[in-house]
Amino acid sequence: MKIIIATDSFKGSLTSTEAGTAAIEAIRTKVPDCQTELIPIADGGEGMLSVMLNVIGGTTHSLEAHNPCMERTTTSYGISSDGRTAFIEMASISGLPLIRENQRNPWETSTYGTGELIVDALEKGCTHIILGIGGSATNDAGTGMLQALGFRFLDADGNVLGHGGKILEQIASIDDSQKHPLLAKARFTVACDVQNPFDGPEGAAHVFARQKGADNAMIAALDKGMRHFASIIDIHTGKDIRRIPGSGAAGGMGGGMMAFLQAELKSGADLLLDISRFEERMTGADLIITGEGRIDRQSLMGKVPGKILKMGLSRGIPVIAIAGCVKDKALLLEAGFKGVYATKPVHMPLEEAMKREVAIQNIKNTLIAIFH
Repeated sequence: MKIIIATDSFKGSLTSTEAGTAAIEAIRTKVPDCQTELIPIADGGEGMLSVMLNVIGGTTHSLEAHNPCMERTTTSYGISSDGRTAFIEMASISGLPLIRENQRNPWETSTYGTGELIVDALEKGCTHIILGIGGSATNDAGTGMLQALGFRFLDADGNVLGHGGKILEQIASIDDSQKHPLLAKARFTVACDVQNPFDGPEGAAHVFARQKGADNAMIAALDKGMRHFASIIDIHTGKDIRRIPGSGAAGGMGGGMMAFLQAELKSGADLLLDISRFEERMTGADLIITGEGRIDRQSLMGKVPGKILKMGLSRGIPVIAIAGCVKDKALLLEAGFKGVYATKPVHMPLEEAMKREVAIQNIKNTLIAIFH
């Protein structure tokens, strides 16, 4: 019997590798002669860097950059073994977990630090930047990142604007005359797991800004700013990005990178599955186990479990899912999962369940129960 274990990270608790290793250890206690294969996967958010370095190889580079509140903090990114490709997680420097709850305010938070990582990678000789944009604390449409790269955003009086989502509606013109010269030789691939447009009811502000600290009034103001900035982008670049799927990812970072850096947006899950040769490695499998920290109907919309389910169904291989928290179970089973299992015991507090060792034991207990 061959079982493939390919989960996303359990956000805030375990990496993809840690979760998968726990599952394998449990399976082997119940089915010792079973052939297991661990394939770490990510969808462009937390965990992408470790998966990329694990699959492709390379080194980690540490540096100081600005977090979403423009505070200096130590972070890191990866560079491939040949020195040409950088792997950057936006969440590692512009992510929501990096700031306190009372600092969450997409009117003010900036992607400037992500741009600083890109600059560092370019100056180290990288010509291909793979950027995972999940988990951001921002809704500035990538303006902060672009500012770090030398772009200037000006108001109607020609004044240089500052940072955050608050500047979007004030932008009257864009000065790219001082943009970093190495951008001319660089290629950008953006890994994301959402298909939201730039603005509107399904856009960046309305769908994601609340979890980043916005109230109803701020969401409306941010969406208005996104619409205005999209019109300025169209004037400056000739590109209408508003309805492009994924342009609203990471508070509009997807759209900003498409417009100004000619970035190619890819499903983070698809990118990692391709790099990991997942389809090839499925051959001969009798079962696939996937999962993530929380699984619900959104997991079927471009996230790792949904992608793996689709690939398993195409080959007639049963797929089961494990997750710390399970919602919409009936819908997930209807979609084709053979089983969907919550690893967190019902009465266990979430704070306790998210502790690393507890999360590992919960996964083991779940798998032991499945293979009893």
